[in-house]
Order: sequence, then C-alpha cells, then structure tokens
Amino acid sequence: MLETSARLLRLLSLLQARRDWTSTELATRLDVTTRTIRNDIGRLRGLGYPVDARPGVAGGYRLGSGRALPPLLLDDDEAVAVAVGLRTAASGSIAGIEETSMRALAKLQQVLPPRLRHRVRAFQSYALTMPSRGSQVDPDVLTVIAGACRDHERLRFDYRAHSGAASRRSVEPYRLVNDRRRWYLVAWDVDRDDWRTFRVDRIEPRTPTGPRFTPRDLPPDPDITARVARGVGEATWRYRARVIVHAPASHVRGRLPIPVEVQPLGEDRCVFEPGSDHPEMLALYLGMLDADFTIVDSPELVDALRTLTRRYQRAIDTSQKTSG
Repeated sequence: MLETSARLLRLLSLLQARRDWTSTELATRLDVTTRTIRNDIGRLRGLGYPVDARPGVAGGYRLGSGRALPPLLLDDDEAVAVAVGLRTAASGSIAGIEETSMRALAKLQQVLPPRLRHRVRAFQSYALTMPSRGSQVDPDVLTVIAGACRDHERLRFDYRAHSGAASRRSVEPYRLVNDRRRWYLVAWDVDRDDWRTFRVDRIEPRTPTGPRFTPRDLPPDPDITARVARGVGEATWRYRARVIVHAPASHVRGRLPIPVEVQPLGEDRCVFEPGSDHPEMLALYLGMLDADFTIVDSPELVDALRTLTRRYQRAIDTSQKTSG
C-alpha cells in the first residue's frame, strides 16, 4: 500500500486523467478500501482541490472547478508539452490568447527544473512558426465545443455557411480538428440525420448546451482527419468533373496534393472526381498525373484541354523556329 502523501498524488493524477470515477474504481486502482478513498478525498479538499461527489450506491467523484486554480501534477514530458503548446499558441489561430500564453509560459519556466528548462529553450530558440493565414477563433467558443464533446451534450448554434446563408443547427459534437489554419467541428447533425463538418469561426454557440446523448460509433481518428481534409478541399470548388485514369488507384493517390476518394476499376484503371474553381486549372492538374485519362460527361473540361493543347503546340512551334 502506498504511503498517504504518495497515494494522494496518485489519486489526484487519476482525477485529472478522467472526468468521472466511482469509489470502487479508485479503490481498485490504489489498492485501498472505499473508506480510505473517502478520507483521501477529504484531504484533497482540505488542500484546495474542488472534488465533487456523486451520491448513491454507485456514487463517485470528479475534479470540479474552484475559485482558484490549485497546483497541477505534471510529469517531465507533460511539462515540456505544456510549455511547447503555450509557445505555439502565442502565434496560432486562436484569437486573444497570444499575450496570455506568453505570461503563462513565463510562469511555467520559472518553476521548471534546469533539465526541462534547457529542452524548452532549445525549442524556442530554433523553432519558427509560420503566421496563421486563416480566420482566428474565439477561445471561449472552442472551450464550449470541447466541453460538449467531452460530456456528450447536444450543441445548439447559429451557423454562417460559405455562401453567407445563416441557419440554426442542433448537433451531437464529437471531434475538433485543426489543420493549423482553421478549426473544424465534426458532428452528427440531428435535423439532417447525417455527419457534417463545420468551421468553428462561423459558429455562434447558444447556451446552455442541450441534453446528453448516447455516443455513436466513430471511425479511427486518422480516418476522421482525412475526411475533414477531403471535405475542406472540396467545399469551395466551383467546378467538378468525373475522370477515369488509366493507371492504378495507388498511383493517382500518390500524385494528388490533397486526399481525394479514388475508386479502383481493376488493376490498371480508376475513377475519381477532382474539382477546381476553373476548368483550365483542373486541366493543368490532370496533366501532372503522369498517366492517360478519359473525361466523363464534362464538356467544359474537354474544351479547357483543347485550349491548353493549342497553347502548348504554339509554344512548341515558336520554340522550334527560334532555335532553328
């Protein structure tokens, strides 16, 4: 059995790691009785940690919010991660937290042991951050959305679409995705009965949040981010076309600058639907696939290819005359 001081630190670490714990779960983790857990919870409260209790046979505890922020328990890697995150946030895509991030970083560096301070300073000295080109997000909005994701609470908000159209949405929020320029919310749209991706800088939450919901099955996180990346790339395209490429699907995926769904049509053919703001731009990209292709029912793209072909041919003819 752990000594009381060590056990309190371990108990605090568990309460910080997860939102809700039952007395039995905590007792099992610490190899003590539920009575000891109750006594230790009282000790933590005496030290200023706001621990909320849930009554009943299956009663439990959660670390609540208090008037003052009590000390956090961080290991070496967590402390460095927090310092690096604060430094990155100072030039990131969240509005109004630049100065706050630097103040918090200065306080953290004062208490870091020398071995960790050296690691953080190395990052600050040699790592540069590109200025954010996307719209900045209100940190309070991010906090509300993240809390709703964590607590499985329905979220209601006013939303402004890319076209400027305004709507009111009711969703089950699941993930926040950041591509270093913008923040996106992946959620189940209750009214439309389907998955949707929303830009967070266009969301105006309506409080309070809605009732709790039973979480749906989610694909792995890498699949979610890939879907968001694909949707973001397609969302603003004004023109789309269906293209059959006479090459394996793996070849086409490797040549595309963003993730796009490519469907195999056998071992040496595939089909996909690329997009662009202009047919001429799409024609240029298709030329860089390094493979033969066929356009399906897209006369505008065929015309753009003819235009480019004539232009390239004139360039070839002119260049041959000049060199001759």
